[in-house]
Amino acid sequence: MTITFLGTGTSQGVPVIACNCEVCLSTDKRDKRLRSSILVEAEDKTIVIDSGPDFRYQMLRANVQHLDAIVFTHEHKDHIAGMDDIRAFNYKQNVPMDIYADDRVQKALAREFPYVFDGTGYPGIPQVKVHNVGLEPFNIGSIGITPIEVFHYRLPIKGYRIKDFTYVTDAKTIQPAEKEKIKGSRILVINALQKETHISHFTLDEAIAFANDIGAEITYFTHISHKLGKHADVSKELPPGIELAYDGLKLEI
Repeated sequence: MTITFLGTGTSQGVPVIACNCEVCLSTDKRDKRLRSSILVEAEDKTIVIDSGPDFRYQMLRANVQHLDAIVFTHEHKDHIAGMDDIRAFNYKQNVPMDIYADDRVQKALAREFPYVFDGTGYPGIPQVKVHNVGLEPFNIGSIGITPIEVFHYRLPIKGYRIKDFTYVTDAKTIQPAEKEKIKGSRILVINALQKETHISHFTLDEAIAFANDIGAEITYFTHISHKLGKHADVSKELPPGIELAYDGLKLEI
């Protein structure tokens, strides 16, 4: 199974519009970050976790020829805004796209894309088949997925564990019982927004402390802001076994 980081940036991406900081002006391709999302490719299924505003370009850049499902973490725009572009896969595959989301995310999708869910059946609109996600494990073909509840300030959102790989984005706090679902992961992905305190995201120090607590073989930080610093500089500050993810990074699990 292959994991590809389609995007590793925060809600504004990096570079940020009209920003002239050293990160946004960096020529290092690792400092060019689209909105956070990953591609999971197994022998029988290909899925994406979150379809943000960069979804179309992410699919083109990664040359994704077939997509079976989108699994959503939560309803913020940087995680759902690109869902309309599943139409290309509808046309090519001639089947509805399987969508996996909890009740709250489903309601947000219906608000953002009313033409998809209002039953009018207008020609050319995205075709979807919605599956409800709670906290119970579920399967998409051979891909077994365990939801993990984390809190983005007061908003409960979903992280996901697949085999010994765990992907969590937009977390600030995690209850002990949910943290236990993560322990034993060989690869952990967690958000590290910036160095300064933030109300709804792990800071760099908080992300490092969480990674040390989990004790994965390797931890990658994602959902990174331009405020964190340049990839090359921050990488030198990280303890062994912790790295910054970057767009295009591929992992085998």
